[in-house]
Amino acid sequence: MSNSSDIDINSYNETHKESINCIKESMLDEETFFKLSSLFKVLGDYTRIKLIYALFKNELCVYDIAEVLNMSQSAISHQLSILKSARLVKFRKEGKQVYYSLDDEHINRLFNAGLEHVEHN
Repeated sequence: MSNSSDIDINSYNETHKESINCIKESMLDEETFFKLSSLFKVLGDYTRIKLIYALFKNELCVYDIAEVLNMSQSAISHQLSILKSARLVKFRKEGKQVYYSLDDEHINRLFNAGLEHVEHN
């Protein structure tokens, strides 16, 4: 005797051609997927997320970031270099001092979206 929970899912092989074609037609190119993957890899680091959060709150110099995160200035400089190469942070010079901030509003929205997601019940 068989019931509905005994259905062999592997025997169900009907495809949804309209959905498949729609997705295939709008598929991003490989370079865009690579860039997006690289962005999320950079964001996937605990220290860099903390650094982005600090810069989300305020523009800071390396010394200030080191104080906030309780890390060495050289470690902060290394992380900032990675974030700069990913175009997530920018800098400006004021005399001998260099101040860092998030590159643009996209980074703010990306951070906020991630934060909302992890805080969502």
